[in-house]
Amino acid sequence: MRKTPIAQGEYYHIFNRGNNKQAIFFDKRDKIRFLFLIIYFQSYIFFENIGRQVSYFIKNGTFNIDEDLKKKLLNNRNVKLINFALMPNHFHLTLCEFKEGGLSQYMQRVLCAYTKYFNTKYKKSGHLFQGPYKAVHIKNNNQLLYLSTYIHRNPRELPEWKNKEHIYPWSSYQDYLKNNRWGKLLKQDIVLKQFSGTKEYYDFTRSSPAKELIKNLDSDLLIDS
Repeated sequence: MRKTPIAQGEYYHIFNRGNNKQAIFFDKRDKIRFLFLIIYFQSYIFFENIGRQVSYFIKNGTFNIDEDLKKKLLNNRNVKLINFALMPNHFHLTLCEFKEGGLSQYMQRVLCAYTKYFNTKYKKSGHLFQGPYKAVHIKNNNQLLYLSTYIHRNPRELPEWKNKEHIYPWSSYQDYLKNNRWGKLLKQDIVLKQFSGTKEYYDFTRSSPAKELIKNLDSDLLIDS
């Protein structure tokens, strides 16, 4: 049983990593696939041929979703996505449960869909992730702010992205600093409205002792590669 109860309107740090710390993303298409799932599975709407959306993203840097469907997604979503980071063998999300039971439904859809895709593509079977996803309740606003910096600084753990995490393509950090690629499907304003602008948030993130602070708040918030 999950030790953290999920309540409507509350915020949670959601994370998991590959079974035995194995990679969960082997190429660009894998990351784009997972990105599509976390953005567009916020509402229980069925999508046909996600692979076509992945190919469109590779060519155009965005997904081909019309505005009417986006509105339908927003009007029927189960969770709000606040920020995210995809790493080679794990991921981090900050989510708010918007409808009762919505977070668990969302995560089940995302992880099952990605595992099925991954096992089919790489001719594997069994569990891709290391047990159930972890959910840690965010108890206060201070924790929410520092968690956002922890998630957005995560890519600096990769040697090739040291001090370049603000342009890492597989996190929401660039959506906080530049144009939000996902519109209202990414609720970055919950964090950003507490800063005078993106420059102040960038400086806050760069100087944040997030890892140490979060470790003191709740060590379960951390995940090592």
